[in-house]
Amino acid sequence: MTQDSTVQGTVAEGYEAVREEFAAFVAGEQPDYEGQLCAYVDGRRVVDLWAGDGVDAGSLYGVFSCTKGAAHLVAALLVQDGTLELDRKVTYYWPEFGVEGKSTLTLRDLLAHRAGLVGTDTGFSPAELADDRALAERLADQRPFWRPGNAFGYHALTMGALTGEVVRRATGHTVQELYEERVRAPYGLDFHLGLPASREPRFRATQPMLPTPAQQAEAELRRTGPHTLPSIARNQHAPTPTDLESLPNDRAVRASGPASVGGVASARGLAGMYAAMISEVDEKAPLLKSDTLAEFGQPHSAGHDLVCRSHAVFGLGFECTAETWHSFLGAGTVGHCGASGAQAFADPRAGLAYGYTRRRFAYPGGAAPENDRLAAAVHEAALKG
Repeated sequence: MTQDSTVQGTVAEGYEAVREEFAAFVAGEQPDYEGQLCAYVDGRRVVDLWAGDGVDAGSLYGVFSCTKGAAHLVAALLVQDGTLELDRKVTYYWPEFGVEGKSTLTLRDLLAHRAGLVGTDTGFSPAELADDRALAERLADQRPFWRPGNAFGYHALTMGALTGEVVRRATGHTVQELYEERVRAPYGLDFHLGLPASREPRFRATQPMLPTPAQQAEAELRRTGPHTLPSIARNQHAPTPTDLESLPNDRAVRASGPASVGGVASARGLAGMYAAMISEVDEKAPLLKSDTLAEFGQPHSAGHDLVCRSHAVFGLGFECTAETWHSFLGAGTVGHCGASGAQAFADPRAGLAYGYTRRRFAYPGGAAPENDRLAAAVHEAALKG
């Protein structure tokens, strides 16, 4: 269809309203806005849009915790294969883990943010945050911050390393290696857990949040002390506190692709991965069988999140996106947002896979507010189709 100077790209017939919604949002944003929106329905790309100076469909962004979706797709594949068993104790795979009261924790509870290992007493160095094995070694020795399995809290910087060490012990390969072999390379996805140097020119450095005065005042009211669970989970108590906004701008992080927050992707890459998870793509069967998808997508931890200090709902490694973000989505929708505002998910009942990226951090973090209107427009068009 006809392009304009603000929004570029294409939509399939029946998805014109999605382009209109995206254009209306972009028109009201700051002049330096950059972002991408992509969606697949039943394995067919139906939305492929972007906006911003110097941006195209191949531009790559740090997608923060959207990375957890890729890492836990690998875990789901290994459960589906029979290589991992959800109700085995973590120590079956990782014996050193079983100290400080962690010996009875199951893999299922680990994947559901119930381990209590949101950080360490003294925090992590920048080098450790770029190295999943270094994180795992520190976490194995750490006393949990709550009784494992009896509560839950979002393991923002540690979940990928915990899952990754179980994967490495069980297979001899890292999450990043298995993701590359089984998911990214076969589908040619622009969603990388470890960005090759050859693709560095396409990376767009993350820009910091620009809160309004009212938003800044609200953020100050929500600020927590350095030794609270939220601050420990964000590594704010470390000798060098983590600046989350700039994390993917560190080449060491992009190169290693830590499985909690280190992914680099385009919206095409995000949506393409979830499409491959639930639909036939390029004449390949869906990566996950319906039983596996249901197991990983059903709520395992629901209620008060001790870290976020709010209501949350998690499946196994994935957010339950319908319960957490968009109530119009179907039961069993799996996905994950990223701190900068990115979001990606699969709604198996609608055959829908969605991906959104943006360059500048959106207030207040997590899935940016515009995802509400963009995802609703895509979902409505998919149901009509």
